[in-house]
Formats: sequence, structure tokens, C-alpha cells
Amino acid sequence: MSIREDLIAIGVAESTWAVAMRISLKRQPVYLFTSTAAKQRSLDGDCRRACTKNSFSFLLPAALLSLAAQVSAHGFLATVTINGKAYNGPKPGQPASASAKSAIRGVSSPDPNKGASNVALTCGPNAINAGLSASANPGDKLTFSWKGADMSNWPHNTGPMLTYMASCGEDTCDKFDDSKAKWFKIDQEGRKTTGNKDWIQQDLMNGGVATGSIPSTLAPGNYLLRHEIIALHLATSMGGAEFYPACIQLTVGGSQSGAPASSDLVSIPGAYKDSDPGIFDPSVFDTNAPYTFPGPKIAGFVSGSPSSGNSSNTGSGSGSGSTGSGSGSGSTGSGSGNTGPSSKPASSTGGTKKSCKIKKTKRSADNTTAPSTDSEDDALLKVREARPYHVSRVMRRMAFGETSR
Repeated sequence: MSIREDLIAIGVAESTWAVAMRISLKRQPVYLFTSTAAKQRSLDGDCRRACTKNSFSFLLPAALLSLAAQVSAHGFLATVTINGKAYNGPKPGQPASASAKSAIRGVSSPDPNKGASNVALTCGPNAINAGLSASANPGDKLTFSWKGADMSNWPHNTGPMLTYMASCGEDTCDKFDDSKAKWFKIDQEGRKTTGNKDWIQQDLMNGGVATGSIPSTLAPGNYLLRHEIIALHLATSMGGAEFYPACIQLTVGGSQSGAPASSDLVSIPGAYKDSDPGIFDPSVFDTNAPYTFPGPKIAGFVSGSPSSGNSSNTGSGSGSGSTGSGSGSGSTGSGSGNTGPSSKPASSTGGTKKSCKIKKTKRSADNTTAPSTDSEDDALLKVREARPYHVSRVMRRMAFGETSR
């Protein structure tokens, strides 16, 4: 029988060093998770046996990684900015009085919400109606500042960000029951289409913000604005996706008349299934694999084209036309959206003799990893510099069974 050692380091903030390796004597993928990126490479079985000779495994203390994940792995929407005016949200778990002073609905926990039918997917766990409604106009620019629970940078970097709106009717949204909301999608962002094809969510981990805009033709009224991050670092397993939704109460002015069609409207939960390709995604770490956004397409009055089914692409969604440019996130922005699946085939790991070497990649001036110049046949597994360089006595005892000296 084969010996398998599985360790998954999830949601470790950039300031926390962690490397987790999944090792098997069978032809299984090897996973390396680093503090700044999660990358997957598959090595040839013979190479794997050489790398795991004598059932050797490198295992960081699970308890230590679990503690790090609890401290910084989850988060919340800390601030939304509308046309330059900032609205701060209450920290998770604060009393209703904190939500009364905000336009962002408070939530009870920064932890991830799992399961596509979870009622927490609407506006977050035990969401509390906010006391204020932010003023907005069609075309106003939006920024969303997501933070870790300890106000560190957002700790995840894998998965899409989606934006929805729902009418609250005649009453202001502080009186609206979000379980009755009918949502229409106004934006979606996936991977960047240039460079290393990072998920745009990576910008949040780097300290940036997500961006968007109020639809330029939206009719005046009271609306909930729902921004959602779906973290997919565990989505290679069914039910592994983590949902982080947040809702902002708006009063939109102007004199436009744009409105969603009935076919654009969905209930949340109800818009997703755990088996949807954009939620259960075995290819999530393959930068060449097309990604299918979950839920409906962007509403027709926003994109300028009728909505029908899901969209599949490797870029971001658009708020200004069927092939328009998606909104940027942080300082780097995004490529064009709704461009269809990538025509470039996924990289192969077959071929001639493989190497088990791990070597460092060069960093460019903007702190991104330079592209590899080696052929795929070399199958070199590259990771960024890892820290720490010293392992304490406690870690040695936990990880390697060493006794005190």
C-alpha cells in the first residue's frame, strides 16, 4: 500500500511563511502552497518516487499552520468607497449598534461560508441591517477594501470576485429583508489576461482594493450592493469553495431608466450549486484552463447584450459592453472580459526524463515572478523564496520528533 501524507496550508497571510506539500507514491499531483501564491505542478511518477524515496515526507506542524490560519486566514469588507467617499464597515461580531452607524451590513464572523445552499451566502453570516444608506449615482466608481480579521491584508489569492445588486423597493434598504432579494449581476472578475495570469484577487493580498462602478444607466431607487469573493484554494474538492459576501445599502439618484429583465434575476442562495464548474474546479491552479463564472451572466442592460447562462473566460467580467474591459483591482487592474475560453492548451507534464530539483525563480522589480525559460520537459518545480531559515526547537520536536538536548 502507498503511504500518503497530506497537509493543506490554507489562507496563510503573506506575512506568514508556509509551504505544504502533498506527497504520494501514486501518480497524484504535488501541491506547493506558498505565502504569496498557490501553484500546482504534476511530476512524473518515477520522479515522484525518487523524491519520496523511503516514504520520506516533509511535514510542517499542522497545529502551527492551523493556528496561523485561524489568526489571519479569513476576513471581511472593511471599507467601501463610492465616488471618493469612504464608508467603514463594522468588524465581525460587533453589536447591532455598530451596524447602525454604517452603510455596510455587519456580520457575526469573519470565517468562510461553505456550501452553495448556505443562507449566509446572501449578505454574510447573521447579517445585520445597517442604519445608513450610502448615496450614489449611475456611473459612480466603487472600491472595496477587504481585510483579514486582524486588519492585515486580505489572505487569499485564488478565485473570482463578483458584484450583484438588488432593489429594496420603495422603502430604504435599512428596512429590507435580504432573504427576499432578487439579485442581478453587474460585474465579475477572474484571472488577469496578461503576465503571469494571477487571479485579480491577488491584488487584495498585495494590499490593493477591488474596483467597480454603478451601472451607468441604472434607474434611481434603493438598492443593496453585494460584493462577493469566492476563494477557490480548496475547490479541487467538492464543497471546498469558500464564500465571502458583503452587502452595502445604497440610494441611487439620477434620471436613468435601466433595469434588469426578469431572466437576469436570481435568488442567493439558489444561484449556485456546489457542483458548478466555477465552484468545484479541479483545474483552478492551471493558468491556461478556462474559468466559468458561477451564477447568471451580467445583466443585459449593464453589458449591452441579452443574458443567457454562464460566461466562460479567463479574464474579468465587464460593465460596459459584451466585450468591454473589466474593472481593475488594485494598481494593476485586469484585462478585457467576456473574451471566451483561452485557446492555449493546458501544459503537459509528459515527455522525457524529469528533474526533481527545486530552484528559485528570479524576481522582477515589481516583485512578480519572472516567467520560466525552461522547457516543460524539464518539469522543474519552482517556488519563491521561503522563510524562515531557522527552525525552533519546538518546531523540530513537533515536525521531526527530535528530543530536547
